[in-house]
Amino acid sequence: MQSMSASCSSAVSVSTSRVWAAARRSPSPRSLPSLRHVAFWPSPSSSYPSSSHGCRWPIAGAGAPALPLGIRGGLRRLPSPLLAPDAPSAGAAARTRAAAAAASPAAAGKQEGAAGISQTLQLGTMILVWYLLNIYFNIYNKLVLKAIPFPYTITTFHFASGTFFITLMWLLNLHPKPRLSLKQYAKLLPLALIHMLGNVFTNMSLGKVSVSFTHTIKAMEPFFSVLLSILFLGETPSLPVLGSLVPIVGGVVLASMTEVSFNWIGFWSAMTSNLMNQSRNVYSKKILADKEDSLDDINLFSIITVMAFLLSAPLMLCVEGIKFSPSYLQNAGVNVKELFIRAALAGTSFYFYQQVSYSLLARVSPVTHSVANSLKRVVVIVSSVLFFRTLISPINALGTGVALAGVFLYSQFKKSKPKATAA
Repeated sequence: MQSMSASCSSAVSVSTSRVWAAARRSPSPRSLPSLRHVAFWPSPSSSYPSSSHGCRWPIAGAGAPALPLGIRGGLRRLPSPLLAPDAPSAGAAARTRAAAAAASPAAAGKQEGAAGISQTLQLGTMILVWYLLNIYFNIYNKLVLKAIPFPYTITTFHFASGTFFITLMWLLNLHPKPRLSLKQYAKLLPLALIHMLGNVFTNMSLGKVSVSFTHTIKAMEPFFSVLLSILFLGETPSLPVLGSLVPIVGGVVLASMTEVSFNWIGFWSAMTSNLMNQSRNVYSKKILADKEDSLDDINLFSIITVMAFLLSAPLMLCVEGIKFSPSYLQNAGVNVKELFIRAALAGTSFYFYQQVSYSLLARVSPVTHSVANSLKRVVVIVSSVLFFRTLISPINALGTGVALAGVFLYSQFKKSKPKATAA
């Protein structure tokens, strides 16, 4: 009996050592050994039920060493913290998920609203800068054209100024340089040619007539937009859109009849500029939408500006020769320093206002761009009249106002597309 009791005590001691070793290695209640492997310590003061081997085991040994909290209850109960002491109940988790799902649409709506306000402010700032640069360009460009009426030379100087800023931008890594194939350059060549001709004819018109009259004629851009859509895109405009062209054309005719500085070269140059600019806008939007070209708006405008400079320089030499040299200007009795300062300001304003215009065209629809462009003409006309003190008769002002009102109606009718009827 003594040997059997000794063996039982030895087994208990071995089991106790294993339990305590496991408890020290894994203090977390989740990693403790199962209760069915736990042995209990004998104590003289405890009552021992008999086993088949003659050993007696304690029910709750008073003299046993203190076990960890998860085990100390013995066989009388299974502590619930042993399973998941800090886990929330299933009902609480479900309520949390439901509250998060209910709050997500409101949070998403607030984020979309903030993003919309930020985008509107950004577009408004870009349009304001676009208008200011246009005012400076038209005023200084007109002053230069008054001194030397050579539109090809002035246009080449504008593109040379843009090429300087573009080269500086690429050399300083302010914007990634594009990598295009010869096929892509060939694709951009017509766009550069149209861009160059549009600016040549604009400068030709500004050199012949007043700034206000040039921009009154250029208010007919919607007319050319509709015409190009019919001829090349096969689009049929709605009756309201066609009706809005009537006040545009009528207003331009009324303003032309009473324009003091009217001449046919200035008139048709502005009309040709309208055709070139609308063709450029449509073609630019198509290239920006082409994913294969991978060109952003900045690089697209930069490339066609450099290409337009390379195209305009030979044309300038063939048509006008070298008219911008200091010796020629001194012989013509022109203040060289003042002229170069004005030309530099005009060229700088030209590049940046064209760049902002292309950036806007990439962010808004052509119709929205046309509306902003029409409002820009109002600002330019008013500012040029005030600066140059241009004489405008009441009928001339009425014609200009009617034309600009027609442009506004055109933009509104263009935005409101007819809804498709169900079949």
